[in-house]
Order: sequence, then C-alpha cells, then structure tokens
Amino acid sequence: MSSPAAAPLTVRTITPDEHLAFLREQRSASFLQTPAWGAVKAEWRRESIGWFRGDELAGAALVLYRQLPKVKRFLAYLPEGPVIDWSDPNLAAWLAPMVTHVRKAGAFGVRMGPPVVTVRWSAAQVKEGIASDDVRRLGEVAPLERGMVGAGVVSQLNQLGWRLQVAEGGFAAGQPQFNFVIPLRHEDGTPRTEDEVLTGMNQQWRRNIKKAAKEGVEVVRGTIDDLALFHELYVHTAQRDHFTPRPLGYFRTMFEALGSEGGEDPTVEIRLYLARHEGALVAATIWIRVGTHSWYSYGASSTEKREVRGSNAAQWAMIQDSLAAGCDVYDLRGITDTLDSDDAHVGLIQFKVGTGGEAVEYAGEWDFPINRALYKAFDLYMRRRS
Repeated sequence: MSSPAAAPLTVRTITPDEHLAFLREQRSASFLQTPAWGAVKAEWRRESIGWFRGDELAGAALVLYRQLPKVKRFLAYLPEGPVIDWSDPNLAAWLAPMVTHVRKAGAFGVRMGPPVVTVRWSAAQVKEGIASDDVRRLGEVAPLERGMVGAGVVSQLNQLGWRLQVAEGGFAAGQPQFNFVIPLRHEDGTPRTEDEVLTGMNQQWRRNIKKAAKEGVEVVRGTIDDLALFHELYVHTAQRDHFTPRPLGYFRTMFEALGSEGGEDPTVEIRLYLARHEGALVAATIWIRVGTHSWYSYGASSTEKREVRGSNAAQWAMIQDSLAAGCDVYDLRGITDTLDSDDAHVGLIQFKVGTGGEAVEYAGEWDFPINRALYKAFDLYMRRRS
C-alpha cells in the first residue's frame, strides 16, 4: 500500500477481479475479505469497494449488507477488514469516504474488524496463566508485546466516534478477538524449518505426532466430493462437544466459492485433509490460505480411536503445507480469553498452546452508527436475541 499523500481518498465500487488483483499484491489479508466470501454468505448482499488516490487503487474491502427486519435499511459489515493502511495516523481520511459510500447504499450503520494486533502473549506465558490460581483472564497476564499500530488504531477509532463491540452470534456473527497463531518465520524474516516448528511444540504434541505416524495414520488431501465424509464426522463432533453444526451445503458453497479464486497463481486456496487409520476416518480438517497467511478453519474427530492421534496428524500436515507454501503464519483461529482451569473452554486453549505459538488479541469489532435511531433499534433487537 502506498504512503499517505496530498490527494484525497475516494471510495467506489470495484469488480471482483479488481478486488482480487489488489489482494494479490498484499502479503496478508483475511479470507473473509475476499470477493468469494460474499458468495458464501448468500443471505447478505455483497459489494467489493476500493479506495482510490487518483487512479491508484490504495485499499479494498468486501462489504456485506444485512437488512434490518421490516425496514429496507442495512448493516454494512466488513469482517476482518477493510484492507487499508491501518498504520496511517489519519484514519479519518480512509473511514469517512467509506461511511459516505455505504450510507448511499442504504446502510444505517457500519461494523468492521480492523485486522491489527494489539497484544501478543507467548505460549509459555499463557501456560503459566492457566497454572496460576490468581489468573482468570488472558488480559491479566503481562504481555510479550503491545502493538503500537494496534494501540494507535484503537485510540483513533475512539476519537472518531466508533464503538467497540463484544463479539456475539446472531445478526452479525462477530469474529474472534483472540486467536492463537504459529509464526512460521523468524524475526529477521527467514523461514522456520519443520524441525524448528516441532521443537517449539510441547512434549505432548511432539509425542502425539510421532505416535500417529507410528500407528500408521495417513493424512491425504480430499476433494469437494469428500465433504460428505467430513460432514458426517463433523456432526458427530458437534454432538459430542455440544455445538450446533453447519449444514453440508455451507461447506460445499465454501469450496465452490473459495476454490474458484485460484487459477494458475492462486491467491486463495481451500483444502480438505482426511486422516485415516486402518481405513477408518479418525479426523478431518479444512485449511484456507490467502497470500502468506494460512488458517485452520474447521475440524472434526472421531470419539473412537482417539489414541492414534489423528487430529494431531492432520494439524501437522496443514502446518507442513503452510511452510511449503511460504506462509508467514499458521492461524488456529479463535480462543476465548478465559484461563480459568475450571472453565470448559480452557481445554481448547491448552490444545492450541501445545503448538508453541502465540496468543494474539486483535483490535476487535467496531460499530459506527449512521442513522442513530435505526442503529438504536438494531442494538435493542440484538440484545433481545442474545
């Protein structure tokens, strides 16, 4: 992205091809900000928009418009976006024309999730927090690093009248504010080796990966035709772990949409991994990559044969492929901020902490009310639903 200049920024609709071409020039962008993601969220009206400085495309975003019940007005949602220069000390120059544009499209408010990290914690720090009787939340642990860009973004958004939201399901299913990631490069930018990543894992993770190999667990790449196998195991996992599963059609749409944006030089990739032991499917996972950022998106595992460690084998295969693709980071997605050992969610954190990566806090999701009366009605509607 270019540095700020005297020419003012303007925002207008761009084509999906223009949007994707811009993303190709970025080192990292969320898969939720790709044009294809709009096709996945079919219940939302979608639009690709671009920020222009003269004729130069300087930023881009996927905007999802969700209609307010009984009123032809919309919430404009930019999940984990927009893709702009968040280090700019004058964010108003970027955000004001965006708000003007979506207001003309019928938006009563805007919700966005700046893709900037505010705080980082090492795996060791998180582990110590879980072990401590005095620590209940991640925010109570002294961080490894506080991001200057993230702090600047939060400060500016507060000054500009944006409102920090608590991520919840429902009308706008908020994205996680806390994630766990494995850096795949050293601080000097050189790539880490497989051995270095393995060494960074805890003893249990290394033992489980080795055991899966010894037991003969085989991890292969599946196709869209194998999604029914994944989904059957995913529904089993949902029943065991008490969450509501998505329908098979949702995953087919994901693969059809995200897979279509590949081509000879794919900016976006989506893959299905199947881990089998003696012919039985013991784990299945979905991996997504945009540029140099890869994600563990969905996972499923059998209750039987858990001792062969199929989930660890599938994770290791995705990490190996992320390294082979030259990725900067492997993202295990969301965690809660609870470190209370009695909390049911802490097991997920412990699983991810074992990879030896980092916990990161993002700036969170922020709302800007355009029509305050309608936004207040929307806010009340959300509170009643939750």
